[in-house]
Amino acid sequence: MKRTVRPTKGLVNTEELGRAVKRKREELGLSLRDVASETDVSASTLSRIENGTGKPDADNIARLTAWLDVPMERILSGRDPKTEESKAVVYFPQEPTPEIVEAHLRADRNLTPETAAALSELFRVAYTQFSKTPKSSKKQR
Repeated sequence: MKRTVRPTKGLVNTEELGRAVKRKREELGLSLRDVASETDVSASTLSRIENGTGKPDADNIARLTAWLDVPMERILSGRDPKTEESKAVVYFPQEPTPEIVEAHLRADRNLTPETAAALSELFRVAYTQFSKTPKSSKKQR
């Protein structure tokens, strides 16, 4: 009797982790080696995580979520954005607003993953532009 091995869905949402690491790294203008130095996660492991081919261990997940300043629960949700199941979006008060909006957009069943990603990026750009406080409130004449 042949035994069939079914692929199991991991508990780590590596796609979201990789996307978050790459986004923050690029926003800060850091190389993979710079992030490796800051997080004690090797540059090759970071590259695989960013490309979606890596399966980080618990220690690396902890280091990266600390560096990202996101709750580990966000990465350990195991939520597949391609499924039709409607699950609650968990809000973590310490998360930056763009991360929360992105999670809500990805959970919206009326949006394709591509549309949710595009809207998320638009919001991120607008939020970054408008959330900064002006250096001087006095008008120069």
